[in-house]
Amino acid sequence: MAPRRTLAAATAALLTTALLVTANRADAADGLLSQGRPATASSTESTAFPASNAVDGNPGTRWSSAFSDPQWLQVDLGANATISSVVLDWESAYARAFTVKASANGSTWTTMHTTTNGTGGRQTLSVTGSGRYVRLETTARATQWGVSLTEFGVYGSGGAAPPATPTVPPGAVRVAEFLADCPFSHRLPDDPIVFPNMPGASHMHSFFGSVVTNAHSTVEDLFNANSNCNPSIDKSSYWIPTFYNGNTPVEPTTGIFYYLGEGVRDDLIAQTQPLPFGLRIVAGNARATGPNDNTISRWSCLHAGHVGSAHDFVTCPAGTMLESYLDFPQCWNGRDLDSADHKSHMAYPVNNACPASHPVVVPKLRQVMRYPVSGSTANFRLASGPGYTMHGDFFNAWPVEEMARRVNNCIRIIVKCGTDGRP
Repeated sequence: MAPRRTLAAATAALLTTALLVTANRADAADGLLSQGRPATASSTESTAFPASNAVDGNPGTRWSSAFSDPQWLQVDLGANATISSVVLDWESAYARAFTVKASANGSTWTTMHTTTNGTGGRQTLSVTGSGRYVRLETTARATQWGVSLTEFGVYGSGGAAPPATPTVPPGAVRVAEFLADCPFSHRLPDDPIVFPNMPGASHMHSFFGSVVTNAHSTVEDLFNANSNCNPSIDKSSYWIPTFYNGNTPVEPTTGIFYYLGEGVRDDLIAQTQPLPFGLRIVAGNARATGPNDNTISRWSCLHAGHVGSAHDFVTCPAGTMLESYLDFPQCWNGRDLDSADHKSHMAYPVNNACPASHPVVVPKLRQVMRYPVSGSTANFRLASGPGYTMHGDFFNAWPVEEMARRVNNCIRIIVKCGTDGRP
């Protein structure tokens, strides 16, 4: 645990800090942009010291990291801002070497300040930069403890006011959820995540959502095109290996994509961050050689729960439909919109919490497909192979503010919302 001051010293320090904070705010030509905004970090010492403590305006709380290098703390200003200064109010566990960066998209960063001889205490850094995200990256601790900030203040102009915490409506169903209902759009042997700019390089895929997805698609292409989703504001693209009955392709009656908070503790659901614009994820195992190679996807029968579920196709009674379920990971490393294997930048929770390597909780995407087939599975196959090769690709093109609204109004307060993002 980071060192503790005596009560008298701590009280004096807090009073001094409060006065300094007040004076700085009163004298600053630009406004404080970071207070109350969503904050994330590479790690926390414990649940008592979350990233949000560094932007809560309370000098009596703090963020504290794990006892290792490197670490980072990041704040989302809500919209692009012109940044004129950054105030670091260190607890006694501070960093000697650190960099302050800004980014418009949370992926490409520009350095605004760097030092290898930080002194701790209260540091006011005059900087020149712009961006929606501001990040402190520490590379050398000054003590045996982690690094700890009572306040991380970003000043300038622009940004956006923090969203108000909504109240739970009377009678609301207490499930953290919103969804998109996206019918089949088109088939192509393309995959803009795994084989970008290589048309025809993939097995056959069935696409949902964006009506223009092909091998060359970028997030800008998706965002500027039409979507067949309900709601149509979801410009994302979703795709799966095409299902065949013999040599005949069979498409799902619709694709339902649930965005969920389940999988982590309620206190972590309250800290869920919006899925970053342009995020790409692949879930499942297209190269599985047997059912045990894939513990994520599963098959079942609609309205026939007695059949049970399995990783390979199951035989469904007449009058029912074959269902496919696939859960995507909900823990993000906070840096990368993709990775070499299209999976490593994401992780699944462990013991109802995100691992330290992937500390940012985002909504869990659950992909549900219902195929109008039943009976013998002898002629069933996927373009990728047997049923246990089921996998899904997701390319996020939700408008940033709409994704943030739904996370704030549905996920964080644990309320079941419809396709309109409302209870």
